[in-house]
Amino acid sequence: MLSELKKVRFPVETGLLFAFCLVLPLVEFWKALFWLAYVLTWLVNRVRSRGFGGSWHWWDTLVLFWIGSAYLAAVFAGLGGSAWAKTGDVATHVLLLWLVMRGGYSERELRWFLGALVASTIAGLAYGYWRIWSGAGKSGTLQLHSVGHVNHSAIYLAVMVGVCVSWLFARWQAWPPGRRASGLAIALLVTTSLAVTASRGAIAAGFALVLLLAAAWWPRWRGALLGSVAAATIAAALLVGLGAEVVRKQLDNAAAGNVLSFRDGIWRMGLAAWEKYPWFGVGKDNYGRITPDRVREWRTEAGREYDASRYVQFPHAHNLYVNTLAERGAVGFAGVAALLVAWLVSLLRYRPRPDAGDFAWLAWGGAAGAWLVTAGVGIVNTTLHHEHGQLVVLLLGVWLSTLTARRAS
Repeated sequence: MLSELKKVRFPVETGLLFAFCLVLPLVEFWKALFWLAYVLTWLVNRVRSRGFGGSWHWWDTLVLFWIGSAYLAAVFAGLGGSAWAKTGDVATHVLLLWLVMRGGYSERELRWFLGALVASTIAGLAYGYWRIWSGAGKSGTLQLHSVGHVNHSAIYLAVMVGVCVSWLFARWQAWPPGRRASGLAIALLVTTSLAVTASRGAIAAGFALVLLLAAAWWPRWRGALLGSVAAATIAAALLVGLGAEVVRKQLDNAAAGNVLSFRDGIWRMGLAAWEKYPWFGVGKDNYGRITPDRVREWRTEAGREYDASRYVQFPHAHNLYVNTLAERGAVGFAGVAALLVAWLVSLLRYRPRPDAGDFAWLAWGGAAGAWLVTAGVGIVNTTLHHEHGQLVVLLLGVWLSTLTARRAS
């Protein structure tokens, strides 16, 4: 690999991004170090080469609007705190998206990055299972070490299911039997591990995206949909028949009349804060500061009824949309909404033709799966932040860079 790395345009830069992908779900310190080194190296290389990825494009404007709206909301945050500093999480995502999108990487380099993401996911799962079986993991749940909490790890795995099945669909007809078996085994490992997390929203999104991606592949290869429907049917039967934890959780919550796991009460807290601070919100990462006392005070000021039993305090909203409205108001929400809408429109408009190359389909499938998980799981959990946020913008950047290369050619 090192000999091949020396042949690319910016070997150190490419190596740093590859290393970042390799440790993203594994080690916090090295992930942060490689990200910072990559950003600095990218900037130095572009200044020296006097090229920043071509002419300005509407996606550049959208990226600028996303980060600008986030920092504008932080300036006028209703509850102050460290909203400005915490918005650095958004800046990390925006910068990663923009640099990869404008990196000018070759198809071979982009494939390396995606391969590193798959390899690091397998390594993270191996370590996660070891922690469960050895008793080293106190929670007893499957977690990717750097990603953390099982729900966040499940979101990360759901996104990687999209990458793995897209790779499988794109290359199946060209691969020899051995490669097919390996690709199928990896996809099954990641999908099964997603089911092990018992995170209902992420599991539902993972199954849905496999079927939706397979349907998108129909003009190119009909076997993808037929095989996926059969696999999903068998998987669903096994989950129900074996009484999987995710099924038991759903049945128990339904019996208790708590299907949403108190999320409705958590959302009411966020919406009450948004009503108080509609334009700029309470401030990034200030959701936990929305207390029952504050909500009661805000409701009283507005002349509205307050029933304490209908509100639940929590550090975040378990909902991308409510969380963004509460913390960044309408201004910050506009940036996130613009990103998601533009992302979806681009996916629909630029879906590869049936005769397009394998990598064009792989990159598109990875970005499509990332959107489905971000927007879909975002209804019941807080997506687009930390490691799974970095993962989805990286996948979006990889795909957008292929469109940039197409326009340049």
